[in-house]
Amino acid sequence: MSSLLIKNGKVWNGERFYFADILTDNAKISEIAESIDAEADFVFDAKGKIVSAGLVDAHVHMKGISSTEFGIHAEMSCLPFGVTAAVDAAGENGDKALLESFTLKNLVFVPAYFKDNKAHFEKTEIMLEKYGEKAIGIKVYFDTLMSQVQDIRPICEVVEFARNKGLKVMVHSSNSPVSMTELLNTLRKGDIFTHAYHGGANNVSEDNFECIKNAKKRGIIIDAGLAGHVHTDFQIMESAVRCGAIPDTISTDITRFSAYKRGGRYGMTMCMSIAKALGMNEEDIFRSVTSAPAKALGKANEWGYLKVGRRADIAVFDHGDKGFDLTDRSGNRIKSENGYRCVMTVADGEVVYSY
Repeated sequence: MSSLLIKNGKVWNGERFYFADILTDNAKISEIAESIDAEADFVFDAKGKIVSAGLVDAHVHMKGISSTEFGIHAEMSCLPFGVTAAVDAAGENGDKALLESFTLKNLVFVPAYFKDNKAHFEKTEIMLEKYGEKAIGIKVYFDTLMSQVQDIRPICEVVEFARNKGLKVMVHSSNSPVSMTELLNTLRKGDIFTHAYHGGANNVSEDNFECIKNAKKRGIIIDAGLAGHVHTDFQIMESAVRCGAIPDTISTDITRFSAYKRGGRYGMTMCMSIAKALGMNEEDIFRSVTSAPAKALGKANEWGYLKVGRRADIAVFDHGDKGFDLTDRSGNRIKSENGYRCVMTVADGEVVYSY
């Protein structure tokens, strides 16, 4: 396709909503205006729909990059949900060449390894060399059920290692051996705290969300990381939203165990629908899946915005009879008759998904 004209949409450009038409020329956006009268190879009427910058999922597990146990076909689990850029959050198996073959734009967090409550970086160094500039940070499973961690010291070792390498740290926070205040106080500006609203011991509600509010002031990125609502307690997230401790970013943590298996067709649109049902407003929801993760990942000059001259990565959504009925691990149930649905995804000016 050489040109695409999207008309009559409610545009989310990464910063605000307004009504406009969008014209693409090959792989780039050539015009955004209140009304565009131009010939195009394909015209799409987006009346009653939201036309957004392509979504950015900061936490996925891609087949061939993450472990064989968790990895899912990236483009099949992203493009149908309007996601045009994603980050694998524990690249172990793949290589840079595989990532570069994807239509989906991508980056990687390589894993940290722990033994006897101590971080070991030999494998991490190998992964960093393998992925090169695709590797932007280190993923930490600070979880007593998944790693040999007992106190805060292993996190401190990873943060220091990452600081010396100029890398970010992403922390999986479920089943932490320490309080969220202690954990968040070890992180630096730009680090990412994922599964922020998990339930159980040492969760963010125990200090009435002050740990999240203080971390946000320090520039730490609070990521919902819903994980098919396995690592999310709906009651805790709803309470956090109510008191203003909203996530900076919403990610799926999608794996082969969550897509199509946890309450329906799981993906970014369901995560957005959950956030709406729990009280987030639409502007905050769309910011958290476009410009906010793009900024957090150091890609704001390429991802997350609709601007003339940028790559034509666009997603079109409606909000209608895509209901859901979900129950989290704590037994909290949310249901709605309506939800978000992606009706078209455009990557580099090409329609790559159409409902």
